[in-house]
Amino acid sequence: MPKATRNEPNGEGAAALPAEEDDFALRSLQQAHAADRRHKAGKEELLHLYEQMLLIRRFEEKAGQLYGLGLIGGFCHLYIGQEAVAVGLQSALEGGLDSVITGYRDHGHMLAYGIDPKVIMAELTGRHSGISKGKGGSMHMFSVEHRFYGGHGIVGAQVPLGAGLAFAHKYNEDGGVTLAYFGDGAANQGQVYESFNMASLWKLPIIFVIENNQYAMGTAVNRSSAETHFYRRGTAFRIPGMQVDGMDVLEVRKAAEIALAHVRGGNGPVLMELNTYRYRGHSMSDPAKYRSREEVQGVREKRDPIEHAKNELMEMGVSEASFKEIDKRVRAQVAEAADFAENSPEPEMSELYTDVLVERY
Repeated sequence: MPKATRNEPNGEGAAALPAEEDDFALRSLQQAHAADRRHKAGKEELLHLYEQMLLIRRFEEKAGQLYGLGLIGGFCHLYIGQEAVAVGLQSALEGGLDSVITGYRDHGHMLAYGIDPKVIMAELTGRHSGISKGKGGSMHMFSVEHRFYGGHGIVGAQVPLGAGLAFAHKYNEDGGVTLAYFGDGAANQGQVYESFNMASLWKLPIIFVIENNQYAMGTAVNRSSAETHFYRRGTAFRIPGMQVDGMDVLEVRKAAEIALAHVRGGNGPVLMELNTYRYRGHSMSDPAKYRSREEVQGVREKRDPIEHAKNELMEMGVSEASFKEIDKRVRAQVAEAADFAENSPEPEMSELYTDVLVERY
């Protein structure tokens, strides 16, 4: 007698149920990460990652100051607290080959790509010398040259676009992988699951990255999501998931290496949940009254990604004087970026009529 399936009770002409081996494959990346959780970085490599995170922190602090002075208009979403995510993941990418797309909290991802802070700050302040000619502002930064495709203001809209970028990599057979970032709030958008389905069907080279900073604007994840273990959400689409401590840059880096090896091997997409925390409000206009100061301070004291890396470097023999020198160098770099932005001209009115239609792909 034919074995019954969920499609036809007598089993004739029906697709087989997923094998137990398939279920194991969905868990395999998480198990591989559990067995080898942290990237083994030497002192110089960890110093580089530390300085990248510190640059993002100091840049965002300065951006907050400029916003308060009225030099940055519109919305402004800061990345303070989440630095280890972008730095850890993007340090594992192949420059000039892989692509990145994200939402509106995008300054940190551009800085982690090594893009000049001057053109990022100029974009924030709406100057013609900005990376998007002053037209994108905080939420819509873009650079084809760096394969950074936004910066998107519509919640979750970057995810299907990321699937499109991954399709382009596969179609062109260039070996590239797309990182598509989105948050715990965007994880409840329907278009995200449509993207999961297509990415899995076509085995697209994409890593879906959920930056779970615990709050969708002012709503805690346990108030908005029935399944708060976001890395499990790809299971229905046969996408393996990974849960990662997004406050540990070396754990993030190792997880990135495992996920990238899987995707580059032609095995299709991966879903990563990076558990992290934003110290500031959702945007500069958010007073963050939905959480206590004690909660934020507790994370700062116990889980701060920059302090975590600093403590590890101190154990490797890096002196306090060296950290002060790094901070001095980073602050000078950020001050230079702010001066460049403030002294750069705004776009001419004629710029309203440029970049309206796509002239190149």
